[in-house]
Amino acid sequence: MNRLRLEKERKKIDKIDQQLFNLIKKRTIVVKKMLTLKKYKREIVDHKRINEILLKMKKKSTQNKVDPRITNRIWKSMIWSYVDFQKRNFKK
Repeated sequence: MNRLRLEKERKKIDKIDQQLFNLIKKRTIVVKKMLTLKKYKREIVDHKRINEILLKMKKKSTQNKVDPRITNRIWKSMIWSYVDFQKRNFKK
């Protein structure tokens, strides 16, 4: 194992992680705004929309030669994490 090359690649990952963090922060702000538009807690989960998003990501992943299982797991986790966030923060 080449330690120097490994460290160099890890630094690249750290930089990408910071970019992802900033995007998650922006996404959270939008989700908070959306939450204020919902009158009822039952409006938080939209199964049709979730399925559309996952299908779109599967297609995009395949087109871009990214393992669709990876993107599916990431998006499902993100979606359900935000569902949980909205349920915990629903104030009506």
